[in-house]
Amino acid sequence: MSLAFAPAATAPEGGRIEFRLPAEEKAMLARAAALMNMDLTAFILGKMLPEARAVIENAERQALSERDSLRVLALLENPPAPNEKLRRASQVARKII
Repeated sequence: MSLAFAPAATAPEGGRIEFRLPAEEKAMLARAAALMNMDLTAFILGKMLPEARAVIENAERQALSERDSLRVLALLENPPAPNEKLRRASQVARKII
């Protein structure tokens, strides 16, 4: 499984989101909000924010198989010796820091 991390999207504080939808769909959302004794904004946010959190969490989490999990743990417990490329990178980092 490959991972692609996107930068966090930011909106100005108190930002506004506007979108167009057919009148029938807006009426359906308004009716559902009214049935829940909520205004339209609260209804939409109450339904969409948990979904947005789930999407972000799913995108940021890497699921490993049992085999891969055991491999990672084994490498953490017994890391391989550093190779030449890693040794050079470490020397460069020491000079910079």
